[in-house]
Amino acid sequence: MTSLGANDIDWLTDLLARAGSEQVMPRFRNLGDGAVQQKTSAADLVTEADVAAERMITAELRARFPGAVVIGEEAVADDPTLLDGWWKTDQLAFVIDPIDGTFNFASGVAAFGVMLAVVRDGETIAGIIHDPVGRDWILAEKGAGAALRRGDGRESALKVAEPAGSIGAMIGSASWQYMAEPERSRVARNQGQCLGSVAYRCAAQEYRLLAGGHIHFALYNKLMPWDHLAGALITQEAGGHVRRFDGEAYRPDHVEGGVLAATDPDSWQIVREALWRA
Repeated sequence: MTSLGANDIDWLTDLLARAGSEQVMPRFRNLGDGAVQQKTSAADLVTEADVAAERMITAELRARFPGAVVIGEEAVADDPTLLDGWWKTDQLAFVIDPIDGTFNFASGVAAFGVMLAVVRDGETIAGIIHDPVGRDWILAEKGAGAALRRGDGRESALKVAEPAGSIGAMIGSASWQYMAEPERSRVARNQGQCLGSVAYRCAAQEYRLLAGGHIHFALYNKLMPWDHLAGALITQEAGGHVRRFDGEAYRPDHVEGGVLAATDPDSWQIVREALWRA
C-alpha cells in the first residue's frame, strides 16, 4: 500500500487513543520499581509504558498496512540500523514516538503525547499528535490544513499566531540542552530577550502551542524523526515556517542540523539572528 485511504486517518487517530488509554494512562503515576530505565542520560528515559505502547501501535500498523515500514523510537534504541535508509521505501512508512515527554511522564507531570508521522517517497504526508490526558489530537495531512480534533469528534482549524515583529515581542521554546558550547550558552542567554519562554521538555505539547497560535517559535537541536516529523508538518499546515538552522527545508532523513519552527519566514529569520547573536 503506497497511499492513505479515506478512513485511514480516523483509524490512526483511534489507534493512538487506544494506545494511550490501554498502555500509557494506566501506568501514569503508577510505575513500579524497575519500570523506568536510563538510555543516554538521566534526562533520557524509557519506561515500560513506552515499550508497551510502541509494541501495540507497531503490531496494529503492520496488520493494517502489510509491507509498510514502521520506525519506532524504542525499536531504534535497540537496533540503530533501523534508521539506515528507512525513508527510501516505495511503501508507506510510519514513524512512532510512543511517549514524547517520557521524563515528564516518569515524573508524574501531565505534559506528554503520543506521536505518529506518515512518510511516502521521502516526504511527510500526515502527522498526528495525541494527548492522552486531554483526550484530543492535533493532526494534519499535507495540503489539507491542520486541525484540533476533540474527543467528541468536533474539529477546529489550527493557525499559527500573527507575526510579532521583534524578538522582544515573541514567546517561544528553545531546547538548547543538546547543543555544544559555546552555542548552548549563547542561545540560552539570548532567549532572555524574548517576551516569554516555555520549556515543557515535550515537543508534542510545544508544537501544539505553536500550531495553535499560542507561541511564536520552537527550537530543537536534537533531530530524530519521531520527535519532529509530525509536529513540523502540523506547524506548516497551520501556516508556519519550519527549517533547519542553516535554512534548509527539514526532511525525514535529517538527523542533525537542528530545526527551528516559527510563525512565518521573517519571524524565523529574526529568531535565528537574535538567539545566535554573540
